[in-house]
Amino acid sequence: MNLYLRLLKLLFLLPFVRRRGLLDSGRIAYRVWPNDCDMNLHLNNGRYLTFMDLGRVHLLAQTGLLGKLLQKRWTPVLSAVEVNYLRPIRPFQKFDLGTRLLTWDDKYFYMEQRFVAGGQLCAVALVKGLFLHRGKRVPSRAILAALNLDSAAPDMPEVVRHWNGLSVLKKQHLN
Repeated sequence: MNLYLRLLKLLFLLPFVRRRGLLDSGRIAYRVWPNDCDMNLHLNNGRYLTFMDLGRVHLLAQTGLLGKLLQKRWTPVLSAVEVNYLRPIRPFQKFDLGTRLLTWDDKYFYMEQRFVAGGQLCAVALVKGLFLHRGKRVPSRAILAALNLDSAAPDMPEVVRHWNGLSVLKKQHLN
């Protein structure tokens, strides 16, 4: 129930978020409630993913893309996520979730999401996603055009390049 309340609060506040550029970082603050915790009394790993969903919705609103997605009926879809847990986030502890777009290619957008509590990095995630319309991929250039942008993608960070390489190896291993 608590997660639905967070989503409703976020949706209510979205019309009032400050607009940011496509490559600017978005930040949203939360507090860990007891029902967010696992038996080790820290933020449950599944909850990290849920908070990350909320962070990406927030970032879409800040960039002005959320309204365009709804208008064109484009659906954001994740392809891959990798999370590194560095420090626990305890019950009742406040934390900030930072979300930023790192780069894109013809098919995917690559983001980083960071959980910071008490001034310390607690978890960092790489996220790879794309947009669909009626089950078909929307090219990245169409997403950028919806924002009236025609800019080249920033250089792909080395960590993302390696992560993509690992994804290719995993797919080969499955076949």
